[in-house]
Amino acid sequence: MTRTAFVTGATEGIGRAIALALGREGYRVGVCARTAPNVSGLVQDLVRAGVNAAGHPADVSDPAEVRVAVRHVTDALGPIDILINNAAVGFLKPFAELTLEEWDRTMAVNLRSMYLVTREVLPGMRERGAGAVVNIASLAGKNAVVGGTAYAASKHAVLGFSKSLLLEVRQDGVRVVAICPGSVHTGFGAGRTVPRVSRTGVLEPEDVAQVVVDTLRLPARALASEIDLRPANPGK
Repeated sequence: MTRTAFVTGATEGIGRAIALALGREGYRVGVCARTAPNVSGLVQDLVRAGVNAAGHPADVSDPAEVRVAVRHVTDALGPIDILINNAAVGFLKPFAELTLEEWDRTMAVNLRSMYLVTREVLPGMRERGAGAVVNIASLAGKNAVVGGTAYAASKHAVLGFSKSLLLEVRQDGVRVVAICPGSVHTGFGAGRTVPRVSRTGVLEPEDVAQVVVDTLRLPARALASEIDLRPANPGK
């Protein structure tokens, strides 16, 4: 049976790689991101690749926009079976330089959005007795990060959200998985004012996407609830 996946923050980096990988696996793929032309472009790319796809622009920290995007995708593709909470921002700078607006935006996109989107799709999963919520966290959710007071705090919260939600819904046939990548070669955090790690020996977005796909392939009796994903040879 073909299933429908919904990916937030889907037009760049890890989100785009996940959307394309799920499409290749035969999923119907719904996507959202803030910029309408980018959403349309990704949907076109998916359709050209033979994927049944739909998308709608949305600020996933806004409950009204989340409702519209989820409704658009479900109307076009059917009920959402797999939710990939990927949307994130990162203002990577010393605490003394971090503004209240940047703090609030980090929490809105990285954490509030996870609550809002999950709230929209989880009831249907529980009613059907099947589904998966995959939250893209970070190793920054377990470790201190220079310049990461806002970002690391938000990702620590993502892990707490994921662990607690799992305890509530696993008996309903719904999986909750937190993926914690290390350094990934994307444009994420481009405005950082702290030193960037070397771009050699880091993960690619496709590596994270493959882990998501592999996790969803696990037998129904098995659950990987939290996965740390590191570069195999960071000094390469």
